[in-house]
Amino acid sequence: MSTVNVKLSEFKGVPSVELSTAGAFAVVVPSIGSNVVKFRDNERKIEVFRNPDDADIKDIKAKPFLWGVQALYLANRFRDGVLRTSDAVYQLPINEPLMNNFIHGFIHDRSHEIKSYGVIKETNRAYVETEYIYDKKDEFYQYLPIDFIFNVRIELGDRKGSPRLKQTIKITNISPKKLPISIATHTAIAAPFVDGSKGEDVRLTIPIGEKLQLDESRWLPCGKPNLPLDTYDKLYATGKCCPVLRDINNNMYKYAKPEVDVNRIIVNDLSTGHKIINSVGNEYKFTIIWNDGGFKGYFCPEPMTGQIDAPNLDMPASESGYSEIGPSEEFSVSQWFYTE
Repeated sequence: MSTVNVKLSEFKGVPSVELSTAGAFAVVVPSIGSNVVKFRDNERKIEVFRNPDDADIKDIKAKPFLWGVQALYLANRFRDGVLRTSDAVYQLPINEPLMNNFIHGFIHDRSHEIKSYGVIKETNRAYVETEYIYDKKDEFYQYLPIDFIFNVRIELGDRKGSPRLKQTIKITNISPKKLPISIATHTAIAAPFVDGSKGEDVRLTIPIGEKLQLDESRWLPCGKPNLPLDTYDKLYATGKCCPVLRDINNNMYKYAKPEVDVNRIIVNDLSTGHKIINSVGNEYKFTIIWNDGGFKGYFCPEPMTGQIDAPNLDMPASESGYSEIGPSEEFSVSQWFYTE
């Protein structure tokens, strides 16, 4: 008999989908952008994401990008709200008024429809797949009149005795125009993440290459060349960085070129030896590390397909990470979370 299961449930009074294995479970809330608000390894007593148990659902809905793992489209900042594609210029609303930027898009706070859910017997994984159809019925359409379909698929199974969560984001252009690709997740990882551990015991490893220079007055690219890693940056690369108990604000890097088709972010608890491993597909080319001031019990190693303000940067796409898809084309990207 399979130990993997999926069921419709409720999370704080909101409809949800619960995926479970013998020792772990995850909770997906379709109405909050298909956010995986919870992923827990009961056997190892690991809470992977920022723990939402004591939070009010109104707070989570108000800022869903500060909880779990979401799907952000039009991720991070666009200078003055301008978005340039190869066939149009769009003026997005300013939702970061102090810096006169547009930030993080809108998909993460839309209600997504459940398309299917169940157990895949061949691989013994539970899954749920959701869909959001973006068209003129969406209030944002006045700013970005490009029809598309946004799919999120979450799978939970076991990998060598450990739970494995997979998130796949797919976007399909159903318009005659070019669709900009700007996808990220503001992944909120708990620190500490093992029951009874301390934040000071957490260490973070990220395979980073060059450092990107940002204008700290608006947190936008400042047009200067990338930098080699200094002593501070190498703390990330060597696994010596404690990602909490101090302020980390928008440290942005290119991922190092992976030896395989993923980059592996490793979060280690020194007191127990337990780990969270977050493998991101190579469509994610950049990362930003941020921790909301450093004393709130979580941090975000945010994978991004392109740089901040990528469509507007005067540089080759190979450097900015900017891409777009034509009519009827698709783009997808995946990431995985393991515990050890």
